[in-house]
Amino acid sequence: MNVPTHLVEDRGAAIERQVERGLRSSLISIASNFALAACKCLVGFAGHSFALIADGVESLSDVFSSAVVYLGLRVALKPPDSDHPYGHGKAEPVAALSVGMGMAMAALLIAIESIALIRRPHPLPLPYTLWVLVAVVPLKVLLSRYVAKVARDLDSTAVRGDAWHHFSDAITSLFALVGISVALITKNAAADDWAALCASPVILYGAWRQIQAPFAEILDTAPPHEIEGHVREAAAAVEGVLGLEKCFVRKVGFQYYVDLHVVVGGDLTVRAGHAIAHEVEDSVRQRVDRVANVLVHVEPEEELLNPSHSQM
Repeated sequence: MNVPTHLVEDRGAAIERQVERGLRSSLISIASNFALAACKCLVGFAGHSFALIADGVESLSDVFSSAVVYLGLRVALKPPDSDHPYGHGKAEPVAALSVGMGMAMAALLIAIESIALIRRPHPLPLPYTLWVLVAVVPLKVLLSRYVAKVARDLDSTAVRGDAWHHFSDAITSLFALVGISVALITKNAAADDWAALCASPVILYGAWRQIQAPFAEILDTAPPHEIEGHVREAAAAVEGVLGLEKCFVRKVGFQYYVDLHVVVGGDLTVRAGHAIAHEVEDSVRQRVDRVANVLVHVEPEEELLNPSHSQM
């Protein structure tokens, strides 16, 4: 059984379409974050609100992060070549890791500046700064939901990080809204700075979440167990397969690469065992979504009785 060429092409085209959606969402993120960052910073400076300025800086860092995500997706989409036989998929988690580190730096800078302003008297924020935040919070929540859906469809750590950026921006904007409101009610300008300081741990937590997944992917951490389960089920369905030994799955970019040990009859010829291996490869690629390649190692049925040999 060979995987039909049109099926492989259709899957490749589907992945490309999903990546294009990811690229489009990154461009939307870049444009929206740049506009919001400019608006927040200008209104924050004019209205004496550091919480709003800090929120604008966070949005400005999102422009950088979305640009990194865009470039990462572009590189990850490149096909394999002689120097990169497994493709360029690792560019995607590298981009996501860079974004997370950028978020952490932004959080630390905001915290440092907030502490400095708390200790230094400055004018109260002006009331009109609130209206910017009232508009920003729901907009950022909607953008987060949209980008998160694209990330789920693409299974992209970088795009998922972009979605978290939008959500963290909504949270920091909410902090700023509360801080400015308290400052205006109590006539204490430091409340605005305290709000910015309270927002920095939220950004830092988002950075930590953002760093974990791509770091694990770069280290070839095994994907969710159900992926291995689907692979084993597809391989076991092939006629002539008596059992399964090792099954290793790793994610490279948007696809999975599988190393699989199958047990067959010990009296089969090399040609027959080779044919079964091809059947297994085709079965896994046909039944399990996003599997780019399957490396099948054939073992005789004696391994079922003495499995210690397979660990050597």
